[in-house]
Amino acid sequence: MPDYYPVYLNLAGKRCVIFGGGGIAQGKISGLLRTGCQITVISPDATPGIRQAAQRGDIEWQQRPYRPGDLAGAFIGVAATNVWHVNQEICQEAEGCGVLLNVVDDPDLCTFIAPSIVKREPVTLAISTGGASPALARKLRETLAQSEALEWADLADTLAQARRVIKEKRIAIDPERWQCCITRELLEMAQEGRTDQALEKLLSQLLDASTPGMCANLAQCQPRSCPARNGAEANHTDNSHVSPVGPTGPANDTNDEQADAPTGKAQPAGNAAPDSALDSVPEKNSALEAAPEKESVR
Repeated sequence: MPDYYPVYLNLAGKRCVIFGGGGIAQGKISGLLRTGCQITVISPDATPGIRQAAQRGDIEWQQRPYRPGDLAGAFIGVAATNVWHVNQEICQEAEGCGVLLNVVDDPDLCTFIAPSIVKREPVTLAISTGGASPALARKLRETLAQSEALEWADLADTLAQARRVIKEKRIAIDPERWQCCITRELLEMAQEGRTDQALEKLLSQLLDASTPGMCANLAQCQPRSCPARNGAEANHTDNSHVSPVGPTGPANDTNDEQADAPTGKAQPAGNAAPDSALDSVPEKNSALEAAPEKESVR
């Protein structure tokens, strides 16, 4: 089994070709649309959701089978035809023109696989078992989606603003100091909408060398003499036996490592909605979110 290198791709404006027009292809499209890539679907037939997306102009649908040359100019491709020899031909073309390719349920033909996703804006957690067990990837996704640890995602905007200020000031801050400043108190401020107060407090702790309980040297923490760090480690040790594991979703093992959790409060992806639900999706986001995905290696 390959040792995969985890990576997030910027697909904005890049061409993506999806071969196949079934439910799996539809599920792929829903995630790819969020990236801003240009999607072409090549398939003799397509689900109602894919047809609607094509009618709206969200994607291009070429109603025909695969033929050599279809990957010309593509950055990434997905083969979801359910016909092995066709997927193999697509794989050979992808290798020849250097296109990243995901072949559904066939890791040997893939140059990349898609992880299972837990999302709490703007944070995304990606989980993969390297194609070994989609069921385990789903279990981890559903467990993490219920974890209190995801609340820290609510601090992302405040931390991003502080980071911009620090970069503008060209001040070196030890990474450990950032960790000491990310506290439950700061999180509660952000969650209660007191974002200005949270930013002010964070910047004060980061930039003020006289902050009580923190190292005087902003650029270099002294772990053994840092009260904040030592206190956090002691608290972690006292609570190390606690493992927050919440309930999982319905027992529907879809052989899938890629199923996006909704934004907002993180939750695992559930069962598919009917195509009629696609009409309610704003703009070009997931007109296709409804389709069930069935994947281990995509």
